[in-house]
Amino acid sequence: MQYRKFGNTGYDVSLLGLGCMRLPRKMDVSPDSAPVDREKAYELIRYAAENGINYFDTAFVYHKQTSEEVLGEALEGELRKKVKIATKLPLRLMEKDEDIRKNLELSLKKLRTDYLDIYIVHMLTDGTWDEIKQRKICEQFSKLKEEGLVRAVGFSIHGTYGLFKEALNYQPWDMCLLQQNLLDVDYEVTEQAIFDAGEKGVGLAIMEPLRGGGLASAPEKVKDIYHAYDKERKPVEWAFRHVANYPQVNTILSGMTTMEQLKENIELFSKPDMTPNCFNDKEKATIVAAREAYKSIVTVPCTSCDYCLPCPNGVSISACFQKYNEGMMFESFDQPRRVYMFMKNGGRSAENCTECGICEPKCPQKIEIVKQLKVAHEALKGWAE
Repeated sequence: MQYRKFGNTGYDVSLLGLGCMRLPRKMDVSPDSAPVDREKAYELIRYAAENGINYFDTAFVYHKQTSEEVLGEALEGELRKKVKIATKLPLRLMEKDEDIRKNLELSLKKLRTDYLDIYIVHMLTDGTWDEIKQRKICEQFSKLKEEGLVRAVGFSIHGTYGLFKEALNYQPWDMCLLQQNLLDVDYEVTEQAIFDAGEKGVGLAIMEPLRGGGLASAPEKVKDIYHAYDKERKPVEWAFRHVANYPQVNTILSGMTTMEQLKENIELFSKPDMTPNCFNDKEKATIVAAREAYKSIVTVPCTSCDYCLPCPNGVSISACFQKYNEGMMFESFDQPRRVYMFMKNGGRSAENCTECGICEPKCPQKIEIVKQLKVAHEALKGWAE
């Protein structure tokens, strides 16, 4: 296993980290709940810890607030001493200031530990940042560090580069967690955030290196580009290497669900050339070509201009099309369906469309929005967790 320094924390962390948002589940128990298959999860977590992975990422809310508990049970005892555990608390569970400490104490109890290696303000967004600043929540996390309950503090973010830059400079941080992969260099916080985090000296963990698993395989158009390179590699290795190539990246999180995935990834991240600056110019060109090929696979020609909005019924039209296009692009709808479930829960999915049609005359691409929303909804519905 390759290891890297985790910013200025003093930690040496495995380049491959285990993300505990996609633990094995009992899908046949209930289509609405699908609880964690604890025996399989224990086996997976313990195998990871015994075979070089020492960074485990979870959150208070994962798996309906059971992920921390499962992780704590799996690592209790000697294994806990070998690993670093990062968990997160979202704004919606911090209604009152006292909720921060109360929920931290609950996380410690579930994780069967008396301290956290890393505590993260979960999922900064453009919609939550102002409240987080106003209530001085970041400062309260830092106070927990001063008390010794937490040894490092950080933030995770889904938002724009501007928001990331402001958050990074808001106060001293030990680490940050960003979404980046070979498709997102100009999206989410963009590639520039990786450079900024490195310059600042904060530990940098990367989430969604495979875009929810979509980049683990590839459509024929992309496979042809990979095959043209003079060394045969699976799409999953190309995707991981793209992120590992950045010297600023310290650990790369993967939500591995099966032992097969775990063993294959441990083998990949144990290769002697899985190092910073591992890409030559030809490999970099291959990634650029693969990115353009992915982008060319678009079924609904939506450009996300959002001229069609606002929808009187709250439908996020371009987001629905984006998730549908991603499913077609990756030839897998698992991750788009999962995101769509959250859109549905928030009243933003295509099922809210009343076919009023006021959006269609506004569309510069002349998309038959009502018709295409029905198609997208049928492809995206049905995820449960």
